[in-house]
Amino acid sequence: MSGSVAWAAADPYATALRTGRGPLFLRRADGWLLPLEVERWCGRADAVDLAVLDRCEGAVLDVGCGPGRLVAELAARGRTVLGIDVSDAAVEHTTGLGGPVLRRSVFEALPGEGRWDTVLLMDGNIGIGGDPAALLERVAALLRPGGLLIAETVPADVDERAQVEVVDVTAGPGARGGTFPWARLGTPALLRRARGAGWRRVAQWGAGGRCFAALRTRSTSSAAEPPKSTAVISSQRVRKPSGDRPVANR
Repeated sequence: MSGSVAWAAADPYATALRTGRGPLFLRRADGWLLPLEVERWCGRADAVDLAVLDRCEGAVLDVGCGPGRLVAELAARGRTVLGIDVSDAAVEHTTGLGGPVLRRSVFEALPGEGRWDTVLLMDGNIGIGGDPAALLERVAALLRPGGLLIAETVPADVDERAQVEVVDVTAGPGARGGTFPWARLGTPALLRRARGAGWRRVAQWGAGGRCFAALRTRSTSSAAEPPKSTAVISSQRVRKPSGDRPVANR
């Protein structure tokens, strides 16, 4: 089962998003548990989130938008924004908040490819697909030349790839999803990988116990084509919205 399909089929995750609460975890094969911050994800954007959104430029693509707090906040600000996620529950939640969203994997065809000004990989979503190099390459293809990536990283020097599953440890052995590949990267590991792929570091910072890095793609021209906002917005209506879900950092 592919990572995106397994995550979308993880019933404990859907249940948690629909109720707005955990406990919910990612579990590695060795039994180690990573808590998922369901309550925070399902709430309003907090002060740390808002500071990240203030750094966003132009049209914003939120990859793995989950229940959509960031998409909804950007939409309320009048920004051109689109959330994508593979989870029906995440899409439903984002739609309910009034956020534009598609049920789509980042590795599928997307509107506005090569014209987005900012891509967000929040809540540990640098781990999507379990292959950070492939994800960085895909994000570079989505951004305009010189476009901005803001990624939330693990607050430690971690560089890990593993098979995981979503579990609700309080609901019995049946409350688990299929396994899928995931990655966990601290800022040093992300920057090492990004340098080798031609990204330029813009900033790195921490707030509220969370860590972030901002990177830019290479600028291949002095005047990039502006994102076609109307095309992006009309494409958002093609399907009912959705969500890939992030992993909280420990």
